[in-house]
Amino acid sequence: MMRWEGVTEFVSVVDTGSFTSAGKVLGISTAQVSRQVNQLENRLNTKLLYRTTRKISLTEEGRIFYQHCRQALDGLEEAERAMSNLHISPQGSLKMTAPVIFGEQYVMPAVLDYMQLYPEVEVTCELTNQPLDLVQGGYDLAVRLGHLKDSSMMARLLGNRTLHVCASPSYLTRFGAPHTLSELNQHNCLIGTNSHWRFMEEGRLRSIKVKGTLNCGSGHVLVDAAIRGIGVIQMPGYYVEDAIADGRLIPLLQTYQEPKEGIWALYPHNRHQSPKVRLLVDMLAQKLSAMSR
Repeated sequence: MMRWEGVTEFVSVVDTGSFTSAGKVLGISTAQVSRQVNQLENRLNTKLLYRTTRKISLTEEGRIFYQHCRQALDGLEEAERAMSNLHISPQGSLKMTAPVIFGEQYVMPAVLDYMQLYPEVEVTCELTNQPLDLVQGGYDLAVRLGHLKDSSMMARLLGNRTLHVCASPSYLTRFGAPHTLSELNQHNCLIGTNSHWRFMEEGRLRSIKVKGTLNCGSGHVLVDAAIRGIGVIQMPGYYVEDAIADGRLIPLLQTYQEPKEGIWALYPHNRHQSPKVRLLVDMLAQKLSAMSR
C-alpha cells in the first residue's frame, strides 16, 4: 500500500484547489495533507504542484500524474460502489442545487417523482441563481443552465432551452421595434444576471453588451417590467411563453435567435456512479429532454 500513500491527498488538493479544502473533504488536518503530498513528491522525485500563498497549480508532470491517478481512484470507487450497491435501493441523503424559477417549475417536480419511487432518500435542495461550489458545499448534484465553465466536474446534458427577446405592445408603439442587433443600443434593455445578450448572426455566435434602466436578478420582475412597457428583455421561454401566447409580449429579433442552449446535470467525479445520484439524473433527463422552450 506504500505506493498509494499521498495519492488521495494529492488528487483532493487538485480537485478542491487548496490543501485546506482537501483536508476538510478528507477529514484530516491541512498539515497531514501537506505532509502526504510532500512525501509523494519525494518518493516520485518529481515536483507535482507549484505552491504560492494565493494559488496552487499543477506542474506538467503533476498534470500527467493527476490524470492517471484520477482514473485509478475513480475505478476503485466505482468497483467499491458496484459491490456495496448490489440489490440495494437508493437511500441516504442527497444534496443538490438548481436555479430558482427553473428549479421550482421543472426540476423539483421531477425530484418529487423520484422521492416517491425511492422514499429512503432524503433530499436537500438549495434553489439559487448563484453558482455554488459543489465540492466545498458537499453537493452531490447541480442543475446548471447555459454554457458550462467548470471543467473539473462531470456533466450530462438533460435538455435544452431557448432565449427570447421580447417587449410589450405599448413599448413598441412608443419606441418601435429593433430589426437589427445594432439597433438594440437605442432601446431600454432590462438586464438580469448577465449584461451581455447572445445571438446568432450569419452562422456565428455574437455576445452584445446591452444597457437599460433596470438591473435585477429576478426573472419574474424583469418580465413584469417588460409587460408594463418599461423595456426590452431577453429571457428563457419558461419565463415568457404565457405572456407571448396571450399577446402581452411580442417576440423580437427572431432571425437572430441563438440555437438552444444546454440544461446540464453537474456533479463531482466521485458522485457519478452513486445509485441515488445516477437514478435522479436519469429521471431529470427523462423529464427535461423533451423541453423545446
